Amino acid sequence: MGAAAHLGIDLREYDARIRTFIPGYEEMLDVAAGVLAASVRRRGPRILDLGTGTGALASRCLAVKASARITGVDEDEGMLAVARSRIGQRFTGIHGSFERVDLPACDAVTASLALHHLPTPARRVRLLRRIHEALRPGGVFISVDCYLASNAALRTAERRDWLAHLERHYTPRQAAGYLRAWAKEDHYARLADEARLMERAGFTVDLAWRRGSFAVVVGLKE
Repeated sequence: MGAAAHLGIDLREYDARIRTFIPGYEEMLDVAAGVLAASVRRRGPRILDLGTGTGALASRCLAVKASARITGVDEDEGMLAVARSRIGQRFTGIHGSFERVDLPACDAVTASLALHHLPTPARRVRLLRRIHEALRPGGVFISVDCYLASNAALRTAERRDWLAHLERHYTPRQAAGYLRAWAKEDHYARLADEARLMERAGFTVDLAWRRGSFAVVVGLKE
């Protein structure tokens, strides 16, 4: 299932509607691009964007690293077509699952709202190890996603805040319905658990940004 279908929207609506679904979406992507700018010193870096979608994060990466070459991986050919049109000649699309395609050598790997589609820690750490292997020494992995608190009370508050954001755009019934529908396929890791998996894969882990249950998590390859 493509990302737009998973969200219950038309692909043409995706870029506008995602902002109504995800609190702090713009800021989150800007922070991720800022981390990339600060972390990648190489001229003409190779950036691999997993679950690239319409290229929202990839385009921000190119804005801060104009000499970069970006390879985007996505299972949705319609999304890749949008990303190609958006980014242009500095973008190469790979149609397929980022769990199965070969990951080319690169200086940075980015992923926006992508890893939560992996349902088990075993699959997550397997991918993280492949990412670590693909990165050149000094490379960086930047994940923008929903990461839950370890404390139950905090998780309840995070869900309440997410519902409040949705209810600015939809009725309470619609908002609750979206969260129920997405939970059928999405698997949100606890932030602490994800950090441990990244360390197991060989990364040094930092937290660049957090708002409610959304975060920008950074893994550095020494």
